[in-house]
Amino acid sequence: MPVEEKTKETDMTKYYCLPCGFVYDPALGDPENGIAPGTSFHDIPDDFWICPVCGATKDLFEPLD
Repeated sequence: MPVEEKTKETDMTKYYCLPCGFVYDPALGDPENGIAPGTSFHDIPDDFWICPVCGATKDLFEPLD
């Protein structure tokens, strides 16, 4: 059985906001803004969520290594 490419590993990747440095951690989510803990960054609808600190859109976030 072949191993699937980066499924769970990618799901828990943290992302940071380029303008302000806020880090989205999927383990914590953003419950105050409707994102449940355990929600991967990619599963957040693009038109639903913005950075809770500066209001940047998802396209201004980069993966945190």
